Amino acid sequence: MRPVPSIELLYPEINIIPDRDRLRASGMSSSDLGIQLDVLMDGRKVGDFKQKGQKKIDLVLKASDENFSTPEELYKALVATPKGKIVPISSFARLERSTGLDQVRHLERQRTISLQVTPPKTIALEGAMDIIRDKLVPLLKNQGMLQGVNIKLSGEADKLTQTREAIQWNFILAAVIIYLLMSGLFGNFIYPLIVLFTLPLAAAGGFIGLKLMNLFLQPQPLDVLTMLGFVILIGVVVNNAILIVYQALNNIRNYGMEYREAILESTRTRLRPIYMSTFTSIFGMLPLVVAPGPGSEIYRGLGSVILGGLAVSSLFVIFIIPSLLMFFIKMEKKKIDTLEVSGG
Repeated sequence: MRPVPSIELLYPEINIIPDRDRLRASGMSSSDLGIQLDVLMDGRKVGDFKQKGQKKIDLVLKASDENFSTPEELYKALVATPKGKIVPISSFARLERSTGLDQVRHLERQRTISLQVTPPKTIALEGAMDIIRDKLVPLLKNQGMLQGVNIKLSGEADKLTQTREAIQWNFILAAVIIYLLMSGLFGNFIYPLIVLFTLPLAAAGGFIGLKLMNLFLQPQPLDVLTMLGFVILIGVVVNNAILIVYQALNNIRNYGMEYREAILESTRTRLRPIYMSTFTSIFGMLPLVVAPGPGSEIYRGLGSVILGGLAVSSLFVIFIIPSLLMFFIKMEKKKIDTLEVSGG
């Protein structure tokens, strides 16, 4: 952990403290004296200059660096008053030597110090954030050490929080888009809900895959690419449920099967395509998880989430989706075969 700026009060400091009575007698204020000191030291922007077709140039009024090489020379510098007199700065202020911070930072007019925390490689960034936010800060507050102090997580931690919130909304948006799309294709608002029931299974499988990765291979933080794997799962795991629901509806609408028979036949006929596509996807993405090499840690979390979500959802989809479908498929009308008889 490193504070920025340093909180050690060991750096030499020069303070020029104005005498307000003398300034007022000369027709000046503390701000006027501060502006003159800015001009003598770092310079003060007084305007800008711009030619047509050229970039704007700042006009800065600044004294020569060779004129003031020590604080005492600056203290004896001559300045003009509004009354037309030329007097030294020592007539309006006093010089004090002290120690203080090497830098003073402000955020929204409040004094600010940043504590840059670098967690060890064995702790994920999000885990370090949880420790600081949920354990360390409450402990310091209970000890009365943070009175009048506001704490905010920023930097990479703040970016991670913003990214996580954005991905959460993207997850919801992707689910809504898929629901509306399936509603239009099925012509029904109930069947898409049955299909979307595979999403909790896929999410649970994703976390299981990530946990197995941490236990048996190597620690994998929940970074941005890993969270992106949950969004990808939305468009992948629903395919198996769509196969079962769509085939069951065809069995009833086109072949006039009984409801139970239609669902069982749909599950039986779609079982092989489901597991064929699942196994090809799993073995195709398996190198993302187990293959070593430079850069492999970037996609390892993404692969573990997708593999775990696919495996768990494919295992339970053939049991849960037909069971749920039995409650709602009775709204479908069976096909009735008619025999036309004509007489002569």
